[in-house]
Amino acid sequence: MKYDKEENEILEAYGSGKIKLSKPSTEEIEAIKAAAESTFKKEKRVTIRLYDHDYKGIQKKALQMGVPYQTLISGIIHRYIEGDLTSKNS
Repeated sequence: MKYDKEENEILEAYGSGKIKLSKPSTEEIEAIKAAAESTFKKEKRVTIRLYDHDYKGIQKKALQMGVPYQTLISGIIHRYIEGDLTSKNS
């Protein structure tokens, strides 16, 4: 995983003992849970057309991974948008 400058500074400060972890309050835990739930809510539905061999291939890969094929497609798109997947030419 790649960290930005601020994240690296936080990790260094924690590693050197300059900052300590504190236990979150009940209110903070509830806020974190709410943020996590809203993060994973899928809000848009899309329809795409795939070549038959691509559709069968994605279903086969999903079966091998033990996940629904729609979840696999969504995960691939998310990883691409986040920059974790690149084309072979990159």
